[in-house]
Amino acid sequence: MTEYFEVLDRDGPARRGELRLTEPRATPGLVGDTLADAGSLWAADRTVPEGDPAKLTVLPHRAFPAGTPADLQSAMDVPAPEIDGPSAAVVSPETVADLGTDAYVLSAPGQLVGHARALVETLLDVRRTIPDDAALVVSGIATPANVGLLAYAGVDLVDDHRAVLAGTEGRYLDSTGETFLEDRAELGCACPACQGPRAEFTRADCVDHNVAALRAELRRVRERIRAGTLREYLEGQVRHEPWLTAALRRLDQEGTYLRERTPLFRGSELLATTEDSLFRPAVAQFADRVAERYTNRFSDVPLLLVPCSAGKPYSDSKSHRRFQEAARYRAHKVSLTSPLGVVPQELELTYPAQHYDAAVTGSWSETEIQVVADRLRTYLERTDYPRIVAHVPEDGYREIVERATSGMDLPVTDTVSGHPTDGDSLSALGEALEGERTIRVEEKERATLRAIADYQFGAGAGEELFDELTLQGRYPRLQALDSDGDQLAALVPQYGTLALTLAGAHAWAESSIETKHVEIDAFQPHGSILAPGIRTAESSIQVGEEVLFEGPQAFGIGRATMHGTAMERSTRGEAVDVRHTEPID
Repeated sequence: MTEYFEVLDRDGPARRGELRLTEPRATPGLVGDTLADAGSLWAADRTVPEGDPAKLTVLPHRAFPAGTPADLQSAMDVPAPEIDGPSAAVVSPETVADLGTDAYVLSAPGQLVGHARALVETLLDVRRTIPDDAALVVSGIATPANVGLLAYAGVDLVDDHRAVLAGTEGRYLDSTGETFLEDRAELGCACPACQGPRAEFTRADCVDHNVAALRAELRRVRERIRAGTLREYLEGQVRHEPWLTAALRRLDQEGTYLRERTPLFRGSELLATTEDSLFRPAVAQFADRVAERYTNRFSDVPLLLVPCSAGKPYSDSKSHRRFQEAARYRAHKVSLTSPLGVVPQELELTYPAQHYDAAVTGSWSETEIQVVADRLRTYLERTDYPRIVAHVPEDGYREIVERATSGMDLPVTDTVSGHPTDGDSLSALGEALEGERTIRVEEKERATLRAIADYQFGAGAGEELFDELTLQGRYPRLQALDSDGDQLAALVPQYGTLALTLAGAHAWAESSIETKHVEIDAFQPHGSILAPGIRTAESSIQVGEEVLFEGPQAFGIGRATMHGTAMERSTRGEAVDVRHTEPID
């Protein structure tokens, strides 16, 4: 059980927390002089320390060099004794286990520097095994350039050993990497060590600067986690060192680990400024859910492909209003965009469709064209339209449509000559849709609620949860009622998600749609459910998802504030924000 460490905020796989010593330490942070090592058992037998509330005590241990066979490590491994105070156990990927300590110190991490695959696999292997609310300590490798990525991979505490060593060798560190002192004409830093003349800057000053730069970077990382924007920062910051760029991409390829820790939505804007944004977890999740869960409910009208807009949601933008004025709602509108790919009109509110901003240059890279074309083709293969009206400009967009439809028996009509909002282009759009029926407002609103239900709960949820659907309210503040007039759900315009009522929760529980279920202890929750009150939780639960909770005394619906693995394995912190609950007789 973790008593001295608590996670306070999460930003995907990164966490901001607190090591609760006599003088608390913010994490991600420097462990500093608070680490008390009880010693290696290779050198001599060690007595079990008593524990000190002011120190994180590393228990007696046997560390192994990299490459030591797993069976040998297991044979020589030692148990973790319980002490009266904060404790840490030394582990390797081969010996890691839940030992009941507050922190875990990774053995021999120095070999991981410069090796993206080894770094990611090692950190995630350890992070998957130890309790979610235990701190991970990695010593000897942190620099201002890599500590943000270490935090993104789940590291909580580091030391300044590498920064100090670099300074003694005359290597000047900052968030962009390192340079030798003799190659610098200026210092370029506002820390106290850098305030004197360059000619008087010594290696001792370089040590002080490097440590100050590491501390400053950790403060920046903590603020980024608090704001929910660490990923945006890293996409630019890792570019300074190729192996860090590779490590970020390797993390993106670890689908399950990052996907479980990616929130369904977040309050901050998603900035897409590099090609890596095409594959970041939140973007990949949106693209995958559209591909796997979306059902086209307008199969008797043409598909209208349009470019995205700077204004969000798209339908509120000036350009999209002009598109619909010309089309007169006689086609199903789907927007093409980088990084998301395809955005059906029903999902324009759903995170991150109305929450992103991209670097627009007026031209598309080959990677963008191919990724969006692949996503469009997948969409077309799973939907049914009589034809396509492509109201998109030539640069990039036209190539995407051509690649996506190549070899498909699906007629395509191009309507843009020049710019999509030119008079001639809009006239051509209207003419291309002559004779098509008009999609009614209520029909569109019903489809929107059902499409969001599919996206949020799984394919088929829209029809199963909202079989006999009555609408109440005006878009985007819609409510779904059943045939008896009981409210099942409300659309949350801010994130484009559905918030279920108790009636909606019962409908979900009684349906064939897979539920996100949490089993709680015998109590009646009010306001929130804390992790210690949870017996079991599905590992697939993501932060922000609707969850059903049930125990001997209560049933209800709420929103997850931890991912499922953290709910089961944490000993403190809020796990579910309770919306509605009822007693069980």
